[in-house]
Amino acid sequence: MAVPIIELREISKAFPGVQALDRVSFEVREGEVHALLGENGAGKSTLIKILTGAHQPDSGTILLRGQPITIPDTRQGLKLGIAAIYQELSLYPDLTVAENIFMGHQPSNRFGMVDWRQMQQRARALLHELDADDLDVTRPVRGLSVGNQQRVEIAKALSHDARILIMDEPTAALTQHDVERLFEIVRRLRARGVAIIYITHRLEEVFLLADRVTVLRDGRVVGTTLEVSQTNQAELVKMMVGRTLDTLFPKDPAIPGEVVLEVRNLSYGRTTRNVSFTLRRGEIVGLAGLVGAGRSELAQVLFGITPAQSGTILVEGKEVRIRNPREAMALGIAYVPEDRKLQGLLLPMSVRENTTLAVLRQLLRYGFVDHQAESRLTQEYVDRLQIRTPSLMQQVANLSGGNQQKVVLAKWLAAKPRVLILDEPTRGIDVGAKAEIHRLMNALAHQGMAILMISSELPEVMGMSDRILVMRQGSIVAELDRQSASQEAVIAAAMGASELHLV
Repeated sequence: MAVPIIELREISKAFPGVQALDRVSFEVREGEVHALLGENGAGKSTLIKILTGAHQPDSGTILLRGQPITIPDTRQGLKLGIAAIYQELSLYPDLTVAENIFMGHQPSNRFGMVDWRQMQQRARALLHELDADDLDVTRPVRGLSVGNQQRVEIAKALSHDARILIMDEPTAALTQHDVERLFEIVRRLRARGVAIIYITHRLEEVFLLADRVTVLRDGRVVGTTLEVSQTNQAELVKMMVGRTLDTLFPKDPAIPGEVVLEVRNLSYGRTTRNVSFTLRRGEIVGLAGLVGAGRSELAQVLFGITPAQSGTILVEGKEVRIRNPREAMALGIAYVPEDRKLQGLLLPMSVRENTTLAVLRQLLRYGFVDHQAESRLTQEYVDRLQIRTPSLMQQVANLSGGNQQKVVLAKWLAAKPRVLILDEPTRGIDVGAKAEIHRLMNALAHQGMAILMISSELPEVMGMSDRILVMRQGSIVAELDRQSASQEAVIAAAMGASELHLV
């Protein structure tokens, strides 16, 4: 068998109070896609940082083509042909595509000045390899779609002649079209002999792309590396979470109560057009549709971020006006946004401070926040939602994605809403945390909460919804009940190819 292009043997790394990696052995071969799986906190990020030179191992050996090496920093990692593309892209938005691709190693002429013409030619050649000839290398990155920005990141890695490419959650923010283009790029790179370490929470991607898979749990390799053809999703889930998940979607049949929220002919610009629907106590209504269909925009209208220009909103049968989020909150409407880091949390602040943001007025005593009451309330939701944090004063920036999402939920549940709008509630979190969020949603619905769930993951929509509303071009074009819904019907309605009953 060929020598792995890179191999880690018995790698350990500890941080204060945490054993991040414990004698981890891992290898990647030329021309293979090796999936690296594990819950948030399993050690994947630490492993990546050791491979790229951002962290140094406490013990163990790294071998490149069979020869022991050290990687003292990320610059040396790039010189060795190891590059990483992270979920949060690191481009300079006001510089051009070519300038971003060659940042830090621009070609120069004989006078020592940047050779702009050569840089643009080489940038075009790299993008041609990625079937991205449509990208203008002289255009600033700022105006590019996320998918095109990601192609720039991949070209940047290839400009360093990367032979080992680490891709961390590369499809998390992509449209389905961009996902398919990315998969084609990955296959092209594999055919060229590039070794790809592919990290994802979407198990279906493992079986579409990967050759082998390694699972981490609590800083250790679980079992051995497996050939993808010899495993299945159920086995991988059990390896990741240490237990069998009976179902990822623990949805009990709902017994809907009275109508809590009703909208009639709601409109805002081109993104929300004559939308009408009802939402009852105790039910979860899924809002499906393609990216750009207007789902998040509808949620923002309902929460008063972009107040409706026309139409009617009724809460428990009473007509209301929602001109801003404060009025929505007063009516018992809560909104968990799609981007928890930018819109849902104050990352430098603590778990306690974030949890009580929506109810601070209730915690005032003589004009000052009662910190004891604040701590009691926070602890109640930390226990209820099983938020894993070393203390209530831990910065939320240091929590895993799943626990950050639970803090956002805790913030709104503390306000005791009647209507909970969840926009992509499980995006970017691991399979164990997904199951916990789904169980919480199910429990809240049984307690009488009305939930509107927006999700781009069709299995989640199918698994958790009592009814499904499908949006297209700002309008609701179909309504399906749980029994008659199918993924094919939802996709057909979203694409405008359905003969389903229009609502």
